[in-house]
Amino acid sequence: METLRMHATLPLLESRRFPPLRREATTTLQVNLGYRCNQSCVHCHVNAGPNRSEMMDADTLALIPQVLAARAIGTLDLTGGAPELHPGFRALVREARALGVRVIDRCNLTILSEPGQETLADFLARQGVEVVASLPCYSADNVDRQRGQGVFERSIAGLLRLNALGYGQPGSGRVLNLVYNPQGPVLPPDQARLEADYRRELVAHFGIVFNQLFALANMPIQRFGSMLISKGQFNAYMALLQASHRDENLAAVMCRSLVSVDWQGRLYDCDFNQQLGLPAGEGDADGAGAARPGAPHLRDLLAADLAGAPIRVADHCFGCTAGSGSSCGGALKG
Repeated sequence: METLRMHATLPLLESRRFPPLRREATTTLQVNLGYRCNQSCVHCHVNAGPNRSEMMDADTLALIPQVLAARAIGTLDLTGGAPELHPGFRALVREARALGVRVIDRCNLTILSEPGQETLADFLARQGVEVVASLPCYSADNVDRQRGQGVFERSIAGLLRLNALGYGQPGSGRVLNLVYNPQGPVLPPDQARLEADYRRELVAHFGIVFNQLFALANMPIQRFGSMLISKGQFNAYMALLQASHRDENLAAVMCRSLVSVDWQGRLYDCDFNQQLGLPAGEGDADGAGAARPGAPHLRDLLAADLAGAPIRVADHCFGCTAGSGSSCGGALKG
């Protein structure tokens, strides 16, 4: 895992070869509550870790339920870092659920056994929060290599705890989805076949059940992109993504209906653009326009949606359209 030097990837992604896109009505508000995390994973496009201090303030946090109500947004997708480490996490979840909003918690599983988080799993279950849990493999060696020593064992313990609360169990209504990321600069395998492998191995060895597996491509940005540059693999990975692009995936990319919000309340077309510092609403339909002063903010959504606006694209976007496609909900095509 690279810790000493981070290579900038944005200058390598701005050739503007990706097709133009425009936004549709917003159905999902994806909020990054902060970059602090109890893990430092090699594939992390956020570059999160225990030493990050960025955290959404109370005034910005208070805008989230207001925006959900004003725009009739049906899904709140909470991410980080580890979003559960934000002191306002539970209050925000309660407010959103009181509005009838579907809430997703992007959980790294080990957070469930962190000191001070002993009641987190029970809270998520009581509130009916959907858990999207990172588990990049069903073998200990692969997970620990990507996420840190001992992470697999703690992840399994977290899954067993969630299962005991009904998560992933048929008819419970408590949704548990798992997330797979490749180990290196390759595309994810077929999602349906990989899901079958996960089900077989997790049931056989641990008795663990879940609802769906999401197979996500690694984005060539931040920590993962920097690692590719260090190893001389960046150009080859970008060539793979571009050669594997499928136009039919463009209709289903998540940036059409999702707005990404950073810890300061600024708006982006997706979480990846957030990490590259590419705000929403900048650029023409071909993605090549001049930047306007100031990034749009969460408070702007109180007045109007971003529907019809051009989506800010660059060559990392090929990571979402390559092969079967990739989104926060897994593959775009079966």
